[in-house]
Amino acid sequence: MSCNSVATDITNAVKTTTVETTDILALVRSSTLYGVTFSNFQKSLGVTGQIKPIGSSTAVQILNQPSTGMNYIRNLKAAQGIAITVDAFDNILVKTNLANAGTSPDGAQIIVDSTVTQPLFKRIKAGNNTTITETGTSITINAGEFDEKMNQVIVYTSAELSGVLSSSKSYFLDGLINMTGVEIAVPTDGLTISGYGFGISGLFCADAGYTMFTHSGGCGNLFITRCDLSVTGTGSKVYDLEGATGFEAIETNYVNYNDCTSLGTINGYRQGLEVGTGRFGGQPELELAGTWLGGYFIDTSIVRGLTDGAYTLFKAGAGFTMASRFRSNMNLDLPANASFFDFAPANFVNPSTLQIEGAIVTRNGAFDSTDANISPNITRADLVSSWAGNNGMTNTFVGGSIGVTTETTTTIAVAGTFVDIAATLWTSDDLQHFDNPAGGQLRHLGNAPLEYKVVASFVIDSASGDDLTLRVTKWDDSASSFVTVLDQTREVNSFQGGRDIAFFNININTTLDSNDYIKLQVANVAATNDATAETDSYYTVEAR
Repeated sequence: MSCNSVATDITNAVKTTTVETTDILALVRSSTLYGVTFSNFQKSLGVTGQIKPIGSSTAVQILNQPSTGMNYIRNLKAAQGIAITVDAFDNILVKTNLANAGTSPDGAQIIVDSTVTQPLFKRIKAGNNTTITETGTSITINAGEFDEKMNQVIVYTSAELSGVLSSSKSYFLDGLINMTGVEIAVPTDGLTISGYGFGISGLFCADAGYTMFTHSGGCGNLFITRCDLSVTGTGSKVYDLEGATGFEAIETNYVNYNDCTSLGTINGYRQGLEVGTGRFGGQPELELAGTWLGGYFIDTSIVRGLTDGAYTLFKAGAGFTMASRFRSNMNLDLPANASFFDFAPANFVNPSTLQIEGAIVTRNGAFDSTDANISPNITRADLVSSWAGNNGMTNTFVGGSIGVTTETTTTIAVAGTFVDIAATLWTSDDLQHFDNPAGGQLRHLGNAPLEYKVVASFVIDSASGDDLTLRVTKWDDSASSFVTVLDQTREVNSFQGGRDIAFFNININTTLDSNDYIKLQVANVAATNDATAETDSYYTVEAR
């Protein structure tokens, strides 16, 4: 059979659109005609069934069939974030291409582990003063207004003041902080707390048996500025502090104590300072205990609306002594039974160091400077007191007076020689920081002030026509010698009735240190007639 005749037969053959496995297909090889069954043809092609896509009709199909009988296999192409590789076993690997940018010092990584089957992304969490809002397409992070510096901790809740605090940081109160259940331990190196001001920044707690500022084995400096402190629970207090070394300081500047049950105890500090403080409501008693190497100064402070009770604003605690001054110019109104301060002279090491100057003191709105309960255990006359310019309490007038109440003749043995004025009885009066060690002497016990005025009014009886000299003499204790302050000479005048007297009026300034004293002497200039200081003759010593 020739190829032409086969071609003619195929052309003229009846056409069919189906194929059966028993059909024989004609195959020409080297001018020889072969017959191959369709089943053998399928086996040679490796076709055992139909090729068609499966799965969801909306998915992108790997097999593309643009028309019946047309079968195309689509290529897999890598796109953004997708990597496609063929491994040694001809597997096609499709994987995400995820990685954290940068290095560890750049910050925290977002992907937990990019090599696992299911990569996990970390959540975004809101921190202090920050809010996070999530929508369907975005995450919004809003930060509140704050200015946080390297050495400042912004305090929003009591948690920032719990545990071990840093002495190298300043803790700033952003609001009124409820300290319920949290006590502040002051470190041995000190603590600094500040705020915006009254009514805006503060610490408060109503727990019973609560202490706001505590210590463990001694604490350091404590500086508190521009805030309110309120501790109102039964048996609670603001402070329980003890200096770690005895050189610590506590300063409260522009701080209000509101309705406090007690201010508590400060023990063994070097010094305390209050500027612009207020005590409003409650029973804000502050106890000072132990040895204070320095002093405590309250400047520009007001006290109003206190709860009545048998307590005092400032009192001496166990072993309290103060080497320097306690000074105050407070403006305070006390309830019926409360006191300003309850100190004793033994609490102060040096004279004139309990200094109340320019204070205004009322009780339930009324002034009464004779009210002994303002300072129940110390007076203006005590050597440690130096009270001046106060309204509503007594003031200290350093000095005193002494006068002749029973006459005695002063014997003049040698003309021109000074002898002490004699009297059977000298009576001293209103001695403040002075005493009367003997005769007509007035001795200075303190060390301040140093400048004094001596005023004398003496009437001395002697022989008519004699000249008498009245001398103001000072014993200088540091030099162990007497010093003449003033000599005043007057003639003895003869008066009707045989009364021959000389009048002396002296007003002179001098200095008196501790244990220096003043006395008066008299001399008959040119005769030996005796002299007698008459009753009611006197002299005074007073601070200039």
